[in-house]
Amino acid sequence: MSLAQVAAAARRSAALPLTLSVAAVDVDGGRTVGVDDDTVLPVASASKLLLLAEVSRRLDTGELSAGQLVEIRDEDRAGGTGLLRRLGRGGWTVEDLAWLTAAVSDNTATNALLRLVGREATARLAGRLGLDHLALHDVVRDVRGPDVPPVFATGTARDLARLVTHAVRGTMGSPDASARLLSWMRANTDHGLVPALVGHDAYAPGFPEPASGGLLVANKTGTDAGVRADAGVFIGTRRLAYAVVAHWDTDLGPSTERAAVHAVREVGRALAACAHRRRARD
Repeated sequence: MSLAQVAAAARRSAALPLTLSVAAVDVDGGRTVGVDDDTVLPVASASKLLLLAEVSRRLDTGELSAGQLVEIRDEDRAGGTGLLRRLGRGGWTVEDLAWLTAAVSDNTATNALLRLVGREATARLAGRLGLDHLALHDVVRDVRGPDVPPVFATGTARDLARLVTHAVRGTMGSPDASARLLSWMRANTDHGLVPALVGHDAYAPGFPEPASGGLLVANKTGTDAGVRADAGVFIGTRRLAYAVVAHWDTDLGPSTERAAVHAVREVGRALAACAHRRRARD
């Protein structure tokens, strides 16, 4: 399957009452494909990749140390995904918080890291990497009132895929910072969106080297009311960075949510088939 067929899989959702934004990058060949990939949408926790990228960059430069203890404050605690607010210990290291954010999208860990580095720093990093529309607007909150931004983060599939591409190519600041971000993404426990219908071993050793005849995945997902997002990389015969974002009106009910998830998974199936195919035949 080719990148053009990935786009075709995305366009099959055109009749559905939702927006499906898709971007894919052949990391080594340089070819890209997109469907509504420049549409700015809420991207939920997929945007935490930008925060993790800034943390990884600071660990690389020495601005932060992996073993540095971070106090968890009451203002950091948030419901939703994660384990930290349910655990008793008061202090965790920077690296602990990064693993928790990447692996289980821990909202409390996210808020603690965001307090540590600041949203302004994530905006500067986005600018340096050419991610014009990927932005964290606020901390994670249990309730969003009229006096705070309406969503945690917005972005485009194109910018999310570009960020992953930088990590895979080793150009996200430095090769070490890039590799660290990929290792955190590899720990993600949510494979229920893009990789859901794809045969892969989430714990196969050797990442990021391709497995013989197999497929490796590293990703970060986001889930919110009316939003499903997934950004990551498939590593097979070739390395394919991707981002898929679905957005719909929640008033349309659970059937639209199911349709959105199905559409994301079908694009995932096409992306995986493309990652298995040699570039010369594309």
